Amino acid sequence: MNIFKKSQWSPYVAGALIGMVSWFAVLTAGKYLGVSTTFVRTIGMIESLFVPERVASMPYFVKEKPMIDWQWMEVLGILIGAFIAARLPGKFKGKFVPPMWEKRFGPDRFKRWFVAFLGGIILMFGARMADG
Repeated sequence: MNIFKKSQWSPYVAGALIGMVSWFAVLTAGKYLGVSTTFVRTIGMIESLFVPERVASMPYFVKEKPMIDWQWMEVLGILIGAFIAARLPGKFKGKFVPPMWEKRFGPDRFKRWFVAFLGGIILMFGARMADG
């Protein structure tokens, strides 16, 4: 059986692999894996299109320049990797509401996306409060 064709990996194996990648990143680049700063920088890049003088004067963006860097590419890689991982087993049919969610809350995609987006906002808030 091809490991990349499995529909679900063991969380222990996946966790160990992420730990090894994180260790390798620190060893080779001296950087920890993280994504929360990337989202803030992206907002800074978007905001600088409209009011660049405001962004240039903000203390946070003086310290963390709003730019595309290695972390930004890491986020892009996560998105691409998640898409590939969902497609490889050949079972992804474009259904965006999992059966367990549909049974409990109904088939509404908007509700699912809204709750996922809200959860992401809460997660990002906590990550930024903890300084990443």
